[in-house]
Amino acid sequence: MDDIVFYGLIVIGGLLLVAMLVTAIVLATRVWKTGKYLQAMGAGGKFAFWGAIIYTISPVDLLPDPIYLDDVGVLGAALIYLTRLAAKHRERPQQKVR
Repeated sequence: MDDIVFYGLIVIGGLLLVAMLVTAIVLATRVWKTGKYLQAMGAGGKFAFWGAIIYTISPVDLLPDPIYLDDVGVLGAALIYLTRLAAKHRERPQQKVR
């Protein structure tokens, strides 16, 4: 393999890893901001929120840490679940306090 191709692949791989890291940070931030609705989401929402945050910062992963694909998947799934829970909560009729 030519040296230029080899170094080109290393640079492309590095850029992909940085892009995955940025994506994981953005998703973690969005999940964290969604956490303010935890009181209304119940136990499932709390488990999804804290599970995603703990998995993201945990050193034990399905894939080695330079590959953030599993972290992005867990954060994305938690964000989708929490967003749906928040939408359900908003759709419920608000009960008036007497």
